[in-house]
Amino acid sequence: MLSSVSKEYLKTIYVLKKQNGEIRVTDIANKMNCSKPNVTKQLNILSTNELISYETYGKIKLTIKGENEAKKILAANDIIYILLSDVIGVPSDIASHDASLIKGVISDKTLNSISNYIYETLELNKLNCNFNIKNESCRACISKRKEKK
Repeated sequence: MLSSVSKEYLKTIYVLKKQNGEIRVTDIANKMNCSKPNVTKQLNILSTNELISYETYGKIKLTIKGENEAKKILAANDIIYILLSDVIGVPSDIASHDASLIKGVISDKTLNSISNYIYETLELNKLNCNFNIKNESCRACISKRKEKK
């Protein structure tokens, strides 16, 4: 099981891949505001868990397993964010911060229950994007739906 720190690194690697295509230690260090040795330590952990492939001074690549895990981490963050901001009305900046903290400590079963509740309460099945928990644009779709009301 990955620590919350390792999950944050994996999420950052996934986001950087989406933004830049290529990922290097320096990119991660800059994005996470940490030292290169800290990045290297986490890369070794992620590599041991077969979530990335990485050679010293080389490019960092997500494995299929790593990409799926990163998507799961992002989906968890989005589900908690939606609960906090759209269901109970927590201001966006606070909801974003708190979602990052909460997602690291709740079980998958609780997260799935929250996801089912969100899906039914906000009628996400009626959105044009055919929302599902792995859809990376769910926040944008929620916002569009709220604007139409």
